[in-house]
Amino acid sequence: MSFVNLFLFPLRCFIHKDFHDVVDRMSFLNKLLFMMVHLIDKLNLWHRLPVFLGLLYLAARRHLHQQYNLINVGKTFTTDVTSNRVVGKYNNDPFNEGGGSELPFFGRNMMPVDQHEKLKNPDPMVVATKLLARRKFIDTGKQFNMIAASWIQFMIHDWIDHLEDTQQIELRAPEEVASECPLKSFKFFKTKQTPTGLCDIKTGHLNIRTPQWDGSAIYGSNAEVSKKVRTFKDGKLKLSENGLIQQDENGKIISGDVRNAWAGLVTLQALFVQEHNLVCDALKKEYPELKDEALYRHAKRVTSAVIAKIHTIDWTVELLNTDTLLAGMRANWYGLLGKKFKDTFGHVGGSILSGFVGMKKPEDHGVPYSLTEEFTSVYRMHQLLPDTLELRNIDATPGLNKSLPLTDEIPMEDLIGGKGNENLSRIGFTKQMVSMGHQASGALELWNYPIWMRDLIAQDVDGTDRPDHIDLAALEIYRDRERSVARYNEFRRRMLQIPITKWEDLTDDMEVIKTLHEVYGDDVEQLDLLVGMSAEKKIKGFAISETAFFIFLIMASRRLEADKFFTSYYNEETYTKRGLEWVNTTESLKDVLDRHYPEMT
Repeated sequence: MSFVNLFLFPLRCFIHKDFHDVVDRMSFLNKLLFMMVHLIDKLNLWHRLPVFLGLLYLAARRHLHQQYNLINVGKTFTTDVTSNRVVGKYNNDPFNEGGGSELPFFGRNMMPVDQHEKLKNPDPMVVATKLLARRKFIDTGKQFNMIAASWIQFMIHDWIDHLEDTQQIELRAPEEVASECPLKSFKFFKTKQTPTGLCDIKTGHLNIRTPQWDGSAIYGSNAEVSKKVRTFKDGKLKLSENGLIQQDENGKIISGDVRNAWAGLVTLQALFVQEHNLVCDALKKEYPELKDEALYRHAKRVTSAVIAKIHTIDWTVELLNTDTLLAGMRANWYGLLGKKFKDTFGHVGGSILSGFVGMKKPEDHGVPYSLTEEFTSVYRMHQLLPDTLELRNIDATPGLNKSLPLTDEIPMEDLIGGKGNENLSRIGFTKQMVSMGHQASGALELWNYPIWMRDLIAQDVDGTDRPDHIDLAALEIYRDRERSVARYNEFRRRMLQIPITKWEDLTDDMEVIKTLHEVYGDDVEQLDLLVGMSAEKKIKGFAISETAFFIFLIMASRRLEADKFFTSYYNEETYTKRGLEWVNTTESLKDVLDRHYPEMT
């Protein structure tokens, strides 16, 4: 036994037994940080600490995750750099020549947990029916509206989508729940397994979207799509005269990502096409010598940075509505010294004092950047969607509570795919956006998964409807198991969180406990991740579970610090002086809306 382990041995009884092995392998500094984090976790205290102490806790935990929860899974397959924010030899990731291009592997935040013998244990359609299916719509009150719900889908269409196999699988509803299932059976494509060339993780899954913040939801993830959305005049993207996304002769939208869209997502795509084109106008006025290609590339970088900034300091602080997270997310962008200091003196003193944006060089902590399987899993948020969209009268005078009168309710089924595009054209941009702003989203809770998504028309990558409807609630349970994502309790262990030992550790709702017993028996280790996160007691101000949040903690920072376009290339040469001013003066989605629809907000 080393001197350090001998010194710390008396503290071993204080550490949860499930962490003894991992702590034994830690460095002395990491042992001390773990002790601090673990003590605070045992007291369930971090979110009640004063802001500065809460930030210290989160910094310590993030450091531990950077050391133990970043795992590489193979190299990038293609280097189609024409669709990305290219300046020099490398793309977004200087440590990985293919980084930022299409078809990278999904990384991991923990080693895979093989569940191929347990893919149907318990049956995904039983889990979906008994624990997820909506009984009555539960909303988030004033915390999160439908613009916010649409925003996260806008981000998902920028970041992640798994490459599928050509082999189909069929799930059939067991007799005990068949009468309650909208589909008695459904077919879907397996996730494609691809050899990694590595010894420890032999196969992985490929991402058909670019995982960096490069705005690929509007620009595309490959050269073919990027060309399709451009006008090749003054750097601009295609846009209809009514301010919405153009449609082709088949009624499909012409945008960077067209798969599984709905009217809320398409509205945000349209807004940021407008933003890109307005940036082009501003740059052309400031730099008349710039031609189409230069205007396009500069405007793409500026617009992508605006999107990243809104997500970091506007959307996320509504999702995690506490003083500590407000300070933490602004520190990610501006540092602890704040915006005024950074505006005056520039980036000084490293990422802690001045934020990740503008660092002298990117930081990937020794693991090539990718988004991860676990990141995908914690972003399963379809409970945010309601059953209907409540349309407002935008010509009426707002009432005392700033609310506008209702004019109509449209079922969500009529707002997805081609029918959704038709209805959005009829509704119009302004009415759609204002209506979403006045409507609360759904809460990420048990028994709140939309029933209409259990009989859903899925689409191919090109936006073509597939013939086989799917039960998305059941499919999401299956996907986590298929992709070897740890179930809830093991997931928590591997994220250095204290596991549960009984259902009462998860919730005090007796009906939930009774149903968990029905589905999983007494075996808490079988609890699916999505179910556990939905059942978990929420921190006050959090719209998501703490379990999901700790994945956010590491990956939100990583998206900025590992990308050279937010670090070493965040300068006037890459963005132009006018472009940097544009990004720096944008603090919220409201700022973007005010530029294009000043009467709206």
